[in-house]
Amino acid sequence: MREDKQLLIITHLSQLVTLVTGFGSLLIPLVLWITQKERVYEMDENGKVILNFQISLIIYAILCVPLILLFGLGLLGFLVIGIIGIVFPILNAIKVSNGQTPHYPLSFNFIS
Repeated sequence: MREDKQLLIITHLSQLVTLVTGFGSLLIPLVLWITQKERVYEMDENGKVILNFQISLIIYAILCVPLILLFGLGLLGFLVIGIIGIVFPILNAIKVSNGQTPHYPLSFNFIS
């Protein structure tokens, strides 16, 4: 197994592809994780954390849809999810570059 911090950083930042394409924040990290988890040191752990975060964000977004009818709370929820979905991939890419363990808030543990 080789150490490749740059690939780990790219994996965290790949979640931001949604800002450009409108989709892919789950797909690109999933492909990177599946293809590199046996080859790159710490890719398995980082990939699982990223995928759990992205799946959690999708679930939160789905829950926001009916909340739009309740005084527009769903719109506020979408705003919060959007901010979290942009800020934490960047923060965790910086953490990984400094050799620290990434952490994503509000994530369920689907993949362990």
